Amino acid sequence: MSDNDSQPKRVLGVFAHPDDPEFFCGGTFARWAADGAEITFLMATSGDKGSADPEMTSERLSAIREDEERNAASVLGVKEVIFLRYPDGELQPNLALRRDIVRIIRLKQPDVVVTCDPTVFWSGERSINHPDHRAIGEATLDAVYPTARDRLNFIELERDEGLNPHKTKQLWICGTQTPTRRMDVSDFVETKIAALREHKSQIADMEAMAERQRSYFDPESPADYPRYVESFRVITFDR
Repeated sequence: MSDNDSQPKRVLGVFAHPDDPEFFCGGTFARWAADGAEITFLMATSGDKGSADPEMTSERLSAIREDEERNAASVLGVKEVIFLRYPDGELQPNLALRRDIVRIIRLKQPDVVVTCDPTVFWSGERSINHPDHRAIGEATLDAVYPTARDRLNFIELERDEGLNPHKTKQLWICGTQTPTRRMDVSDFVETKIAALREHKSQIADMEAMAERQRSYFDPESPADYPRYVESFRVITFDR
């Protein structure tokens, strides 16, 4: 596995919840943005279930978390966040969700789409992957190929909205257990941490979070110069 030498011009990150882009691969988005990429985040939900506060409501939490994600994205250098506002915890990789993703792919015409691995159900012995992460990954893969590419899929998007088919060059799958590419984000770890600090409703101990992020260095890197990487499975489509 090697670092990526190419720099995308347009990137679309498709995720289930606010804070997913930052936790999964905030360093990569920060690096791309610093190199001039135009990045859009598409959030399927607004994270309206992510609170243990007995006084919290889904409506209030949605507003809070949307603001947090906009602020976090801004820290990374991402200028636009789009929310689909599907119910948190109920995401399904159905045709309605696929159509909504295809619409944004055709609108933004990204070189690279980033999303979650739909095949990961658990990690190690202490973590189960959120079902929304799997659902958004499956729906996004189906949207990228073949749906956004072929004009007769959701023909109403072309006919009624003027959105032409789009062929994405690469799909970067994060949170995968079978990576093929590692992105060096050593220069952007603190930017990632700063973005995560915006998610005040979700992170109880900010300093503990920061220390965990700093501890995730590449074990193969020198002790006096730790290297930080984010891993992906990258699919490059034939043109």
